[in-house]
Amino acid sequence: MHLVIQGADIETRDLKELARLAGASAIDRLSATAFRLRGARPAPGIAEHCAAAKLDHGFVPEGRRLSDFGLLVMDMDSTLITMETIDELADMIGIKAEVARITERAMRGEIEYDQSLRERLALLKGLDESALQRVYDERLKFSPGAERMLEAVRRAGIKTLLVSGGFSYMTDRLKDRARLDYTHSNVLEIVGGRLTGNVVGGIVNADAKRAALLKVAAELGLKREQIAGIGDGANDLKFMAECSVSFAYRAKPVVREQTTYAINHSGLDALLWLLSAGDE
Repeated sequence: MHLVIQGADIETRDLKELARLAGASAIDRLSATAFRLRGARPAPGIAEHCAAAKLDHGFVPEGRRLSDFGLLVMDMDSTLITMETIDELADMIGIKAEVARITERAMRGEIEYDQSLRERLALLKGLDESALQRVYDERLKFSPGAERMLEAVRRAGIKTLLVSGGFSYMTDRLKDRARLDYTHSNVLEIVGGRLTGNVVGGIVNADAKRAALLKVAAELGLKREQIAGIGDGANDLKFMAECSVSFAYRAKPVVREQTTYAINHSGLDALLWLLSAGDE
């Protein structure tokens, strides 16, 4: 196994202490923000030291290569992009705090997702559809490292699927902008240029995200060991359970506890060194 250490500011003393704790045989510099500790093994104190130093860490099997994977499945809000779309729409009419409280409870798994979405959409009933374009133009930003990550997986021949409890207005545009292969999300009902507070068709919840992953994987002829996934909320856990490698990106505790790796301090491109032993 290799132990990969990542962070914005990695001190030499931290690397040496982590190498000692893990019994590593060598330290390799992978990039300005990533190091590999060769021949490492899990040991008490590693997670605690990394948390204190604000470093991300993960054990990677020797021989793993990025090209071993065929599909990367991603959540959108607060994962691929920095915002929660529905919260920003609510901000247009001055009720962001109210809607954000419901969003937060849903992401922590405290309330059922379908119920939370219905409650939030009801508060947006009557919102002019022009607000969607304003949010896209003025507020949508990729998470740190997202574009580098997408470029690397595309070069490796990995297909990308964006599954979101957000809205097709955003995912359709992101599909073109980020050259994604597949998207699946909610379709807002709009009548007379205003949101009705409903969606067209079924709600894209945890089960729908999982179903979308399984459908695309079947179409591509991929096995579980060829699929990786990344998300931040409780409604991402079902699709990430279908992935051989899963990432909790700046996520809620309930998600961090059930995924392969947690990325708390680095950008999305940190997953590249965890999907590869660093030899490619």
